[in-house]
Amino acid sequence: MSKEKTTILTLDAGGTNLVFSAVQSKHILKQKVHLPAPSKNLEDFLKKIIGGFSELKQQVKTKADAISFCFPGPADYENGIIGDLENLPFFRGGVPLAKMLENKFHIPVFINNDGDLFALGEAMQGLLNEINQFSQKQYKNLLGVTLGTGFGGGIVTCQQLYAGDNSAAAEINRMGGWIDREQSVEEVLSIRGIRHLFAEAASIREEDVPEPIDIFQIGMGQKTGNKTAAVRVWEKFGLALGDALSNAVSLTDSCVVIGGGLSGAHPLFLPATIRQMNGILQKNDGSSMPRMELSAFNWEDQEERIEFLKDEPVVLPVPFSYKTQIYRPQKKIAVGISRLGTSEAVAVGAYAFAISKLGL
Repeated sequence: MSKEKTTILTLDAGGTNLVFSAVQSKHILKQKVHLPAPSKNLEDFLKKIIGGFSELKQQVKTKADAISFCFPGPADYENGIIGDLENLPFFRGGVPLAKMLENKFHIPVFINNDGDLFALGEAMQGLLNEINQFSQKQYKNLLGVTLGTGFGGGIVTCQQLYAGDNSAAAEINRMGGWIDREQSVEEVLSIRGIRHLFAEAASIREEDVPEPIDIFQIGMGQKTGNKTAAVRVWEKFGLALGDALSNAVSLTDSCVVIGGGLSGAHPLFLPATIRQMNGILQKNDGSSMPRMELSAFNWEDQEERIEFLKDEPVVLPVPFSYKTQIYRPQKKIAVGISRLGTSEAVAVGAYAFAISKLGL
């Protein structure tokens, strides 16, 4: 089996639709299968998954080498077992989904978290690749986060996923919120979160709140509405995101890529995110220190991108010798928006993950 001719079947399992696609030689093929996600029971849902992959296999008309896709957690991803899903209660108690598909199609099956595969796709062919095309320093680590129905994440180091010991790495939605530490940060950094913030800011009922795209367009002056409230809530959203990313990046020491349906509103929230990440912390003696040991730069802002890409090495003499060594004292990371689009990044990540597992 050669990497160039390998065909991987993938699935983007969302709450509304199941989208099946195939990736060959790093390229997503045009053939796709769309099925509605809502199902009457577990058997109905599992039959949709089998049927979707079966139909896709017929459309592609080539031998599939593996199945690799994202699925919500909690799960034992390494063993392909899906656990107690909040939105799909009929999975309670655990379902060995990978083994079921291996028995049906007789090829290897790999399952992972959507945030993980998104981050891997962007590291392989997306934002991290773009940053390294321009930067003299080569960045090897990436934190990927998705903003949509929920707040998900994934960590990639040297083009390999970091999964943790329990398939629970980068569960960034479990952080305490910046606005309310007793709440999950996901209660703000999600579709329901931005709608709740707008309801409060505009003093209207939540059922009367427009969709996030409308709130963004109102804030940009592209639609009529309460522009002051819209700008304010996206800034608050950005500060909450910056708080979460500051905590995460202090551990990952990585660039950050943002995807998901809400990422399109980045002109209104990303400046506040960067400002929060570059904030300060107070000490007991009255002095202060930077929020992070790193400086964060907005990759979507031309001036900040230029500043990030400045290479200002210092030439140091090596003691007791005539030699010198290059030292780059400034520690910095870039924060940007998905270059592939979330679904495509997940598909590319699923392909890359399968290739690595197949040893190709």
